[in-house]
Amino acid sequence: MTSTSRLSGLRDLPVADRRRRIQDSTGVGPEALAALDPAHGLQVEQADHLIENVIGVMGIPVGLATNFTINGRDVLIPMATEEASVVAAASNAARIARVLGGFHTSSTEPLMQAQIQVLDVVDPEGGRARLLESRQEIIDLANEQDPILVRFGGGVRDLLVRLVPSPVQTYVVAHLVVDVRDAMGANAVNTMAEAVATRVGEIAGGRPLLRILTNKADRRITRARAVFDAESLGGPQVVDDLVHAGALAQADPYRAATHNKGIMNGISAVVLATGNDTRAVEAGAHSHAIGPDGRYTSLSRFEKDADGNLVGFLELPMPVGLVGGATKAHPVARSALAILGVGTAQELADVVVATGLAQNLAAMRALATEGIQRGHMSLHARNIAVTAGATGDEVPQVVARLISDKAIRAEHAQQVLAELRSAR
Repeated sequence: MTSTSRLSGLRDLPVADRRRRIQDSTGVGPEALAALDPAHGLQVEQADHLIENVIGVMGIPVGLATNFTINGRDVLIPMATEEASVVAAASNAARIARVLGGFHTSSTEPLMQAQIQVLDVVDPEGGRARLLESRQEIIDLANEQDPILVRFGGGVRDLLVRLVPSPVQTYVVAHLVVDVRDAMGANAVNTMAEAVATRVGEIAGGRPLLRILTNKADRRITRARAVFDAESLGGPQVVDDLVHAGALAQADPYRAATHNKGIMNGISAVVLATGNDTRAVEAGAHSHAIGPDGRYTSLSRFEKDADGNLVGFLELPMPVGLVGGATKAHPVARSALAILGVGTAQELADVVVATGLAQNLAAMRALATEGIQRGHMSLHARNIAVTAGATGDEVPQVVARLISDKAIRAEHAQQVLAELRSAR
C-alpha cells in the first residue's frame, strides 16, 4: 500500500537509490523491481513466446510519475516512453492537482462488444427482427464458450442488431455486449463471436463474414476529474488562458489532434508499462473524439470554478486488463502492476485516465505560458548529450552548456564535449 506518492528529489538520486525509495514507499520487494534491469527483464526466450519471428528485444525507458492522488489513494505510476518531458510533466501536474484533493474517477461496467457481419440478407429489417427474437438463444450459446468468465460474474449482457448501409449492400450486423470483468476482453469476445456466427447467419438468412471485437469501446468508459489550484498554476490569467486553450481544442480539429496526442502521451505510457494493448486504447480514444456531429474534437474539457481554480475533465474508453496477454507474461508489466498496487482492471483504468488528464494539463500549461520548447528541449538536451558520446558526470555538464548557449543541437554537443575533454 503506497504511503505517499510525494517523493521529492527522486530525480536527483541514482537509479538504485530511487528503487530503494520506491520499496520504502510501496512495500514492493526488490525482487519485483529486478525485472526493470535489462539483464533480468524480458529475455529473448520469453519474447519468442509472445510474438512470432522474434529476433531480439527493444528497450523502452520506464520512469515513475510521482505526486498522484487518485480517489484518495496515493499511487506511483510506471510510464514506458521514449519521449523526454512526459514523466516530469505528468508528475508536475499531479503535484498541482494534489493541492485540492487530486484526481477523482468514475466508470461504466467493463463492457466490450463483438460484431458479426451478415451478408446477402434479402430482407435486412426482417433479419434484424429474427435475431432480436432469438436473443436469448444467441446469448446462451455465446456464454457456453467461456464458463469461467460467467462464473466470475461476466458474460454476455445483451444482443444488439444494426443495419449498416454500404455502397455494396445493407449489412445486418449483430453485436454481442460482453462484461469481460478484469480482462481486456479481446480473446473472450472474439471466441464468442466465432462460436455464434453460423447460427446468427442462419437466423438472419444470410452468410456470416467478419466476426471480431470492435475497438470502439464506447460502453467501457472511464472519466477523470481534477481541480488545479489557480495559484499553483500561475494565477488567474493563466487559468483564463488555459480555458481558452482548451476551448480551441474543442472547436478546431487541427488543434484537437495535437491536444489529444498530449493526452495519449500519458495514457499510452502507462498502458505500455502494464503490458496492455496500446493500439486498442488509442483506436478507441480517437474514435471517441468524434462527436455526434461527426467532427473530431478534444477528449478533455476545462472550465473555471467559482473559486477561480481550473477544473479539468477527461472521458474516454479504457479497455485495459489485469489478466491474460502480456500483463502476466511480461516481467516488466508484472513489476509495474506491483508498483501500482491495483486490484482490478477498473482501478488500472482509473490510473491510466488520471495520468492522461495530468499530461494534458501539463502540456497546455507549457503552451499557454513559456511555450512547449523550453521545458521539452531542456530534457531533450540530455538525449543530445548522450548521443554525442557524453558519459557519467560529462552529461550534466554538456546539458548545462547546451541550455546556457540555447543551442540544443548534436554538433554543438559534440563541440562542447570535445572542449570538456581537452580541458582535463
